[in-house]
Amino acid sequence: MSKLDRITRHFDQVVDVRVILAVDNMTEKEKRQRAECNVHVKGRDLFAESSHADLYAAVDELADKLDRQVGRYKAKAQDHGHACAKRSET
Repeated sequence: MSKLDRITRHFDQVVDVRVILAVDNMTEKEKRQRAECNVHVKGRDLFAESSHADLYAAVDELADKLDRQVGRYKAKAQDHGHACAKRSET
């Protein structure tokens, strides 16, 4: 869970986090590690998934994707609030 603690750096209103780790058998010799995560934050659900031959690499990539999504969500939420304030002043 420490990999996903980065999300709370940007956004402290995380309600629920669900992580699914699975192995996809592509062929007899090739196995792909898959990591999925649903994050419920106030007002929205965020989803990310990653697949890699190494489970740790899949989890790292998943954490990076979620970190970017939470950052974009927070930026949009903050911009929306400022736009309303600017309109009310004029």
